[in-house]
Amino acid sequence: MPDLQISERLINFLMFLPVFLLSISVHEYSHAFFANKYGDATAKNLGRLTLNPFKHIDLVGSIIMPLAAFASGFALIGWAKPVPVDRRNFSDPLRDDAVVSFAGPLSNFIFSVLLFVLFLISVNIFEEQNLIISNLLWYGVFLNVFLFAFNLLPIPPLDGSHILFDLFPNKLTAKYLNLGLYGSLLLLVFIYSPLWGIFMKIVNFILHLFIKIGGYV
Repeated sequence: MPDLQISERLINFLMFLPVFLLSISVHEYSHAFFANKYGDATAKNLGRLTLNPFKHIDLVGSIIMPLAAFASGFALIGWAKPVPVDRRNFSDPLRDDAVVSFAGPLSNFIFSVLLFVLFLISVNIFEEQNLIISNLLWYGVFLNVFLFAFNLLPIPPLDGSHILFDLFPNKLTAKYLNLGLYGSLLLLVFIYSPLWGIFMKIVNFILHLFIKIGGYV
């Protein structure tokens, strides 16, 4: 029985990894694309204006953490190497940085819609014959809706904290944006607080909207 559980977890992990890497690549590429569009070629010059996952992989966040999660049986988590953005190159630093920051989460939402369309096609055409593909696509939908909502949280170093500062630029939000390690600790506290349950309800609400619109049960 334990071997069966390990095999099932291994299959889930192998399904998760390519979807995860592609999803974070879409996110980081979007940051780089709009940064370049608004005058900051920093990411482009570093080879980050690409969907190639190997350009966005962070050793700890993209490899070690997912492997540790698989080995321990905890939830699969991870992150990509952040795209460098120099707002000094923008003609309107606050506006352009807000657009660049929002582009990442938005790209995940758009990607989730695309995956959901493919999911509907797969369940309607293949029905039970290709359950693995349907499950993989649905996992991609969930992951990208999660990344969309999660990255919009106004907690450093997430994109939402940049958007918060760009909308309300003052000394307080500037200090908040630059919390560094304390921001990561604050994020950890949020994840283990009752607020996390509320956050996941928002994620599930969006997923239910997808299902309702798609007419799929």
